[in-house]
Amino acid sequence: MARPIYKRIVLKLSGEALQGKRAHGIDQSVLVSISRQIKEIRNLKVDVAIVLGGGNIFRGQENTASLGLDMGRSVADYMGMLATVINGLALQNALEKMGMPTRVMTAIEMQRIAEPYIRRRAIRHLEKGRVVIFVAGTGNPYFTTDTAAALRAIEINADVILKATKVDGVYSADPLKVKKAKKFGRLKYLDVLKKGLKVMDATAVSLCMDNKLPIIVFNLNKTGNIKRVISGEKIGTIVE
Repeated sequence: MARPIYKRIVLKLSGEALQGKRAHGIDQSVLVSISRQIKEIRNLKVDVAIVLGGGNIFRGQENTASLGLDMGRSVADYMGMLATVINGLALQNALEKMGMPTRVMTAIEMQRIAEPYIRRRAIRHLEKGRVVIFVAGTGNPYFTTDTAAALRAIEINADVILKATKVDGVYSADPLKVKKAKKFGRLKYLDVLKKGLKVMDATAVSLCMDNKLPIIVFNLNKTGNIKRVISGEKIGTIVE
């Protein structure tokens, strides 16, 4: 059995990751696949926290522009935060059907469906072996769920952020559009910021840099990759 090199991780999942091949919404087969991979690493006694995006349902200002809605940035961002709560409940349901105890913790209080985020309580849940799902971003407009992932990871003393994407690392350009795009195996935080590489937003990368928290970008669509990453296999791109 593989031995994990990380004891506590934050897995960052975009809303788009949950929609699979659908145009929008949630693909149940994707939830099942992600849940199985999380169960694999929970069996290795790794503490797992997850931060979810909401782009499969509503993506803040981007959606308001495409839909022709006359809406302020703050309102749009709050709607995006609520979309992450829907995703969190769906993932919680899938995880618990596989026998994993979970807690959904929200930055915007809604007591009937999720716990309010409290740092000490989140750490205690992890120590008890529960998968913790952080939703509603930071609870503030103008901040992305990437920034929420960095913030929560630092607060709960995570060893690494695993950024799940549709490609196998960080490239100099979009590899799905540019065939000659160069893949980076390892990057420094400053390289990401100076080159404007689309790893995480600048605020998130700066937070990780200030707190020496590594980021690993990898392909979620290849089954078993989460376990490979936490076992130390050289896949994806590491930013440190």
